[in-house]
Amino acid sequence: MTTNDQTGVLARRSDAVLVLEDGRVFRGRSYGAEGTTFGEAVFSTGMSGYQETLTDPSYHKQVVVMTAPHVGNTGMNDEDEESRRIWVAGYVVRDPAIRPSNWRSVRTLEDDLVEQGIVGICEIDTRALTRHLRERGAMRVGVFSGADADKLDSELLAAVKNAPTMEGSELASEVATKETYVVPAQGEKKFTVAAVDLGIKSNTPRMMSERGIEVHVMPATATLEEVQAINPDGVFFSNGPGDPATAPQVGLLRDVLGAGIPYFGICFGNQLLGRALGFGTYKLKYGHRGINVPVLDKESGTVEITAQNHGFAVDAPIEGHTNAPADAEHGTNFGRVEVSHVCLNDDVVEGLRCLDIPAFSVQYHPEAAAGPHDAAYLFDRFVAMMSDHNDAKVSA
Repeated sequence: MTTNDQTGVLARRSDAVLVLEDGRVFRGRSYGAEGTTFGEAVFSTGMSGYQETLTDPSYHKQVVVMTAPHVGNTGMNDEDEESRRIWVAGYVVRDPAIRPSNWRSVRTLEDDLVEQGIVGICEIDTRALTRHLRERGAMRVGVFSGADADKLDSELLAAVKNAPTMEGSELASEVATKETYVVPAQGEKKFTVAAVDLGIKSNTPRMMSERGIEVHVMPATATLEEVQAINPDGVFFSNGPGDPATAPQVGLLRDVLGAGIPYFGICFGNQLLGRALGFGTYKLKYGHRGINVPVLDKESGTVEITAQNHGFAVDAPIEGHTNAPADAEHGTNFGRVEVSHVCLNDDVVEGLRCLDIPAFSVQYHPEAAAGPHDAAYLFDRFVAMMSDHNDAKVSA
């Protein structure tokens, strides 16, 4: 790109303004599509992997603030997308790259933002914005560019306050597949897994496939009868957006656990396991987002550096084990449960393990792309659990 081209890009950016629901205002320039967008303001600490972040369905209805100051320098390609489209409601960066520089790049980040209608803002103090969210918590936000940026701040603030909150929002059904599709096993088929799509990322069935698993990715509306129709060796619940307290899939999961089918859940799937077992969930002040969150595996004593993206967490006792509260409430027999993983930053529950039925889950992302890959072994743990369960059925 020549100097004249660079000047042209900067010249065509319109004024833009970001307004938080507590009244804080940041002024900058438009980035991506021009217009207005609303969502929950969250920050992500990843210094790479922005393409995977943008296409992660878990970010649906969220305006993502990048803490890394320079974004877009590696461009966009056709291999690293985690779903069929960009899901973020809006995008906030400090210093957008004028041109990409990477051998895999086929277009610029801003090309994709414009094409898919993603409204963003640049040339603002993202450090100040991140610190504000870090102290005040995630909150509703509006990004306005073009003609809307000229309105009075009071008008823009009123519009932000009329936007829906993340608490109480059921969003998984908006991002999930509408029809079942199959990702075949690579090499010899060893297992069949029903993966309930709540916002699944493409790398998840890929990593299962590499382990000889035929993955049937099913809609969020799947029933126990539809799951059992494929005679699965295991059931998987994916990551996804929204408030777990609103998720109707908890009923399906209780049925799965009651049927004794091995279960593995990631992120939203961890929160739903918690609720199926009878624990509560709650909204975190600002959530965990990025690719550098330290998590303790209590069984092995090792620390994993993990990728995370969640604003809710499971409310369960960290020490020892407890009987699943749902046993008494629903007349089930899920038995003993323990917290298997804990966040070292704030002691938030990062994983659950059932001791009397074949089920476990983690709050973070073992399928993380572009990384880190410390937790990829959890897919092997799922394979081992299904194998042990099948062996036990044969012995019986």
